[in-house]
Amino acid sequence: MSPDRWAVAAESDRVQWDCEPLVRVGPLWFGMALRDATVAMDAHGFSSDTSPIADFGPFGQVRVQFRRTDRASAGQVDVVAYFADSIGLACVTVDARTGPQVTLDGIRLIGRRPSELASEIAGHLQGIGRTRQFTAEGEISCQEWGMLPRAQRAGDVLLTRAVFGTPNSWAHTMDDCIPADEWESHPVIGSGR
Repeated sequence: MSPDRWAVAAESDRVQWDCEPLVRVGPLWFGMALRDATVAMDAHGFSSDTSPIADFGPFGQVRVQFRRTDRASAGQVDVVAYFADSIGLACVTVDARTGPQVTLDGIRLIGRRPSELASEIAGHLQGIGRTRQFTAEGEISCQEWGMLPRAQRAGDVLLTRAVFGTPNSWAHTMDDCIPADEWESHPVIGSGR
């Protein structure tokens, strides 16, 4: 196994993104067309690979894997975006090890210990009077954020990755927005990429 297979980017080496719940993640806006997304990500230093996928709602589906172009380990996938024909961008996932650091309501979501993130989210939600909800995997989140925190393996450590989506005409909840490809490729104690 190569020594950098489980390498985790330092916080200072990560691209810094913010997000607007149910609207956008960094330069990726929900509903945007595939071409617009690849142009936006290219402008931010990411190359892309596109492939069709199955089991993502009733429409034609495409998965786009984005990689930073300024890094030696160019094979690492940093961000995955899922598109549905009539909806456009429907779901975005950010890798725990090398993906951009995404901040939501001042909370850093990516590359953290799951227990630390859960504690910070719970305290924040209580402080602003929002209801805490538990994901199917037992993580704390809030449907109003359009974000599900997930654990990803980095060697013997679990770190947080995030899945972002927005309910639409065929996916009425966050869980429905997420394609089977995401659930299968990153189970809670998944092997990473």
